[in-house]
Amino acid sequence: MKFICLISTGIDSPVATYLMSRYGDAILVHSSNYPFVSRDTSQIAEMIARRLREVTRKAMRLYILPHGIALSEIKKSCEERLTCVLCKRMMLRYGRYIAEMEKGDAIVTGESLGQVASQTLNNIFVEQYNLKFPVIRPLIGMDKEEIIRIAREIGTYDLSMEGNITCEAVPRKPATRANLSKVLEEEKKLSVKSLIRRIIDEAKVLDL
Repeated sequence: MKFICLISTGIDSPVATYLMSRYGDAILVHSSNYPFVSRDTSQIAEMIARRLREVTRKAMRLYILPHGIALSEIKKSCEERLTCVLCKRMMLRYGRYIAEMEKGDAIVTGESLGQVASQTLNNIFVEQYNLKFPVIRPLIGMDKEEIIRIAREIGTYDLSMEGNITCEAVPRKPATRANLSKVLEEEKKLSVKSLIRRIIDEAKVLDL
């Protein structure tokens, strides 16, 4: 099996990738939020990816996407409190697009229920709505202490702490129960297909 693993520079998603890599090959996808973070996280994402390559002993491909392009459009055009949900919907679409390119079987994400305010069952449903592709969430029922323990064991924890940078695009009051109809309405303000094509076309691709 081949998994399209969405990785940030946080603690959770590298652990999710590690856990699923035991069951198949991993294609890593990092969506860089620059310029909504104080510095480009791409280098840290690459370091995390190389550590995952080392600990799993499996070759991996890393896509680094200029997601800030889409995030800028979301911030400019859409209701602020829905930013995180719309952002995640775009990231899942990148995963689906790359899965078609790479013949992937499923997308892997690092959500664990309630770790942040926006990670509610309602929002997870809305974020995945109409994706029509399997999404695996290996951490969904784990608590933070369990995730941190694994991150320390595999050597990604310190790298993730270095990459723990606040995203300035996050609204002061993100929606915790996003309304699906409203999200779809707001999304119509975006040129979703052209944004995805542009961002994938401008991706940096590394074979590790």
